Amino acid sequence: MDAAGGRRVRCPDSPRRAGAPCGRALLWGWALLGCAWGPRPPGAAAAPFLAGYALDDSGGLGREFDGIGAVSGGGATSRLLVNYPEPYRSQILDYLFMPNFGASLHILKVEIGGDGQSTDGTEPSHMHYENDENYFRGYEWWLMKEAKKRNPNIKLIGLPWAFPGWIGRGQNWPYNHPDVTAYYIVSWILGAKQYHNLDIDYIGIWNERSFSSKYIKLLRYTLDKQGLQRVRIIASDNMWEPISFFMMFDSELHQVVDIIGAHYPGTRTVPNALATQKKLWASEDYSTFNDEVGAGCWARILNQNYVNGNMTSTIAWNLVASYYEDLPFGRDGLMTAQEPWSGCYAVEGPIWITAHTTQFTHPGWHYLQVDGRLEHGGSYVALTDGLGNLTIIIETMTYRHSQCIRPPLLPFIVLPQKATFYLKGSFVSKFLCVYHINGFRDIRFHLLHFFSLCFLSLQVHEGMFSLNLDVDEVYTLTTLTTGRKGTYPDPPQSKPFPSNYKDDFNIRNPPFSEAPHFADQTGVFEYFVNTSDPGDHIFTLRQVVVQRPITWASDADQAISIIGDFKWVNVSITCDVYIEHLGNGGVFIAGRVNNGGIYVRHSKGLFFWVFADGTYQVTGDLSGKEVLMKGMSGVRARVWHTLTLNLKGSSASGSLNGYPLWENVTLSETSHGWAAIGTRSFEFAQFDNFHIEAS
Repeated sequence: MDAAGGRRVRCPDSPRRAGAPCGRALLWGWALLGCAWGPRPPGAAAAPFLAGYALDDSGGLGREFDGIGAVSGGGATSRLLVNYPEPYRSQILDYLFMPNFGASLHILKVEIGGDGQSTDGTEPSHMHYENDENYFRGYEWWLMKEAKKRNPNIKLIGLPWAFPGWIGRGQNWPYNHPDVTAYYIVSWILGAKQYHNLDIDYIGIWNERSFSSKYIKLLRYTLDKQGLQRVRIIASDNMWEPISFFMMFDSELHQVVDIIGAHYPGTRTVPNALATQKKLWASEDYSTFNDEVGAGCWARILNQNYVNGNMTSTIAWNLVASYYEDLPFGRDGLMTAQEPWSGCYAVEGPIWITAHTTQFTHPGWHYLQVDGRLEHGGSYVALTDGLGNLTIIIETMTYRHSQCIRPPLLPFIVLPQKATFYLKGSFVSKFLCVYHINGFRDIRFHLLHFFSLCFLSLQVHEGMFSLNLDVDEVYTLTTLTTGRKGTYPDPPQSKPFPSNYKDDFNIRNPPFSEAPHFADQTGVFEYFVNTSDPGDHIFTLRQVVVQRPITWASDADQAISIIGDFKWVNVSITCDVYIEHLGNGGVFIAGRVNNGGIYVRHSKGLFFWVFADGTYQVTGDLSGKEVLMKGMSGVRARVWHTLTLNLKGSSASGSLNGYPLWENVTLSETSHGWAAIGTRSFEFAQFDNFHIEAS
């Protein structure tokens, strides 16, 4: 237990702050303003109006609030979540989606898998090939259903990062044939409904890449033709410009775009975006390590995106850090769940920061028309449902404790201050009750550690109340009484990836298309039923992407899936392999792989390759340029072979079908890393009986 009574769970040391407790269950709090207050007794004098902040709806309301959300994907950020055992997987989902429990998210945004690398891995497409449709690949369908199960009102967004290669007709571009791209995207929306009973509410264009006005218009036409008028278009999931400029001068484009979505706007918008009079969203934001500073970043932008930029929704990348931490942007999720083999997970500070808004507002509420800036730094927003309920969120995050990963933040000063608020308009005609709930605390950031302070009772007199605000605090004042801090018993303690791990892929009806713990970095590796083999290899893992996708990142030219512990040094890896492509087909197993995600193209390690022409190579890199040894192996395509790779200290050796093939290769560049399997190119190949022993 920590000093405030919160539980502490030890999870893997972070590369950014080794030894930091990553399982803090933060104590958080609010004052609840319930009931109502009536007019002053006859003869009572009005209180003099002092300098402060008026909350008044008599002159009309501000913009409509659209909700707070998070992104799964962009990419493969929820990859390890699906492999968690129960009850821990359901507990994680409850912290994310259950109303009045944890983050209580209003919006879930998912990647429309495109078979390409999209930050921390690849997500499979529903259409690998032009005549192929499968709406059960990957885990985003499952995740959306789990979110809906907990909150039927949650809004769903789909957005592509990459596209399967057939869409480009030989070009790395999705807009040369916009009718094909529109058909592909609308098929995903229709499949969500037909196979999973999921209604997609919003659809995006192409994450952080160019947009095509012609394509956006055609997408709207195709949606309407399929009876999907309710699906709204967000554009362009990049910067405010040039989409805002184009919309100002293209009336048809202006008509079909419902929301302008910008990424990492730094709480600011631009004149053209405001002039469109469209809804403005931070459709991706945050992307910051989920320690105390990350929580402070999230608290600041949740308020200031509206205060400074009129943005009515903020969506965090990412939902849950459920990918190997040593991939790019490790632990940049609202919470952390990166150890399905142990069951350990951590409810991080951003979960409770989110709750300060989401548990006391709903999409469809409206902001009050307030300036929102506190005199001595910090901000406040006020929202109402128009039926008498009022929620006020105040943050006083300092520069030191609220820097996001992007964009750069100019220094600013926040000081302790006394803030006086005046409730006016429809809020002043009611009696105000003040509640102080014991056991709920506000979050205080100090010297990069959490401390909890009791929330002081408020004295409200004739519509006026004051708060003594310290720095780095978050307060929620609300008429709603439904919020709570959900808790579960401590999850299991952290454990490293098993040092002796096997998978024979013998599963007839897998719940997911991907094998546990394998994280595809280029290409897609799926469970496969090999009906042509009546022997020991009926159920295998198969690489299925045979054409380079329309890429979002610098995908490798080889397919690769990683697994295991990045700290592994001495390992023995064995795997049965089956080259399907005659001629120049090839496969590999590898150890000490040092890169993945958007840097996968530059991966180094020790790669043991065999090729359909009967040769083998040992290379120090994925690209195959650093050849350490080569020779004849006798390997043939469409025959099963067993590869074994042994790495110990600075030496490596390899065996084929149980017999030594090469030895005494010196390892010089990488000292540790993941294990991996893969193919020479985008080609069909199968893998079976994977086994790794680490010491």
